[in-house]
Amino acid sequence: MDLPENVLTKGKAGKLEVRALDSRGSYVMCKYLDAKTLKPTDKKRKLMLKDQNGNVLEYFIIPIKDPKRALLLTAGSEEKERQVWNESQGKAEDIW
Repeated sequence: MDLPENVLTKGKAGKLEVRALDSRGSYVMCKYLDAKTLKPTDKKRKLMLKDQNGNVLEYFIIPIKDPKRALLLTAGSEEKERQVWNESQGKAEDIW
């Protein structure tokens, strides 16, 4: 198959691979703050991805010693309605 050069990449083993779209959508990144001081509690983040079909995937992003690397853990999604605190506007708002 004749593929454009800009979709081709080399994997770790040097083998040619195609960068293909799996899904597309929107995301929300959350950080965690102390409830009294609104200072960061740690460097952990939560990434919520919503694909074009409305399915939501949630991951925790946990930094490790190497500043260029992080551990990505699957988070169980919660069934209850949640909101996030918008620091710039000083109010709670819906995630989606």
